[in-house]
Amino acid sequence: MSQRSSLYLHPQQREQIRHLASGFIWRSELPTWLVMFTIYAGWFGALAFWQTLGLLPATLLLIGFTAWYMSLQHELIHGHPTRFAWLNQLFGTLPLAVWYPYGLYRDSHLAHHRYDSLTHPVDDPESYYFTEASWARFSLWQKRLIRARNTFAGRLLLAPLLDILQTLGSALAAFRHLHLRAMTMWLVHITLLATLFSWMAHVGFSPVWFVLAVSYPALALTKVRSFFEHRAADDPLARSVINEAGLFWRVLFLNLNYHSVHHDLPGVPWYGLKAIYQQNREAYRERNHGFLVRGYGEWLRRFWVRPVDVTVHPAKQQGEGYE
Repeated sequence: MSQRSSLYLHPQQREQIRHLASGFIWRSELPTWLVMFTIYAGWFGALAFWQTLGLLPATLLLIGFTAWYMSLQHELIHGHPTRFAWLNQLFGTLPLAVWYPYGLYRDSHLAHHRYDSLTHPVDDPESYYFTEASWARFSLWQKRLIRARNTFAGRLLLAPLLDILQTLGSALAAFRHLHLRAMTMWLVHITLLATLFSWMAHVGFSPVWFVLAVSYPALALTKVRSFFEHRAADDPLARSVINEAGLFWRVLFLNLNYHSVHHDLPGVPWYGLKAIYQQNREAYRERNHGFLVRGYGEWLRRFWVRPVDVTVHPAKQQGEGYE
């Protein structure tokens, strides 16, 4: 059922989940297979027939399929639709989203799932927080840039660029310091990306247009999901949000809006997260300490230009020794 037992649920509630997991749909992973087929067919189809569709419709379709592909890569990392990690990696290695080698994303994300270190900037590679010492070293303009990134508008417009620059910096560091594993991932990624760009050019679709008008907006869409997805809290159970998002966002993000459930049961497939939350809504809300939002529109209204307070991690004040 999961990579570890639930920290939130009582034995009776875990038995309900086991019952769900015994059904054909769950065991066959049919929903994930269908999503994967749809994404690949839609992405390559939109590119192959972009002249028939028109540039704008093809671009909009590609933005959606590319963002959806990034959600699929997350599902592949967590062991779906097969139990073979090498096969899941094969399904997720094509650089349809351009910027991130699958292997590096996998390693970073699995480190992010370490229960006790979630949100800690030293140990959680996906944390938006900083240590007190790091924050003190930033100049005034850097702090302003970070606060701008922590607005909803900044997360859409600015955060993708900052992530891209950080990723390219890590690639240069890997080659400069001869980190063979990372170098291999990047070389495979670059080779596949060059092949994809060559095919795009062959069908008359500009790779530059794809990077600027497809890949960047798709990455911005994923930032909607990750906006205030985690907060620093004494209790690890209260660090991940429950976002009761609408159907469009649930499909696009493969139910990762139920993020507290996902971190509690990271091995549960995406199509099981909503059912588990609905069956155990009060238990999750109670143990989540009320970290609940009624859809991404609420974040937009509250934080369009007002930054979320995600700067210095309070671990030092909690006596955890992060400096």
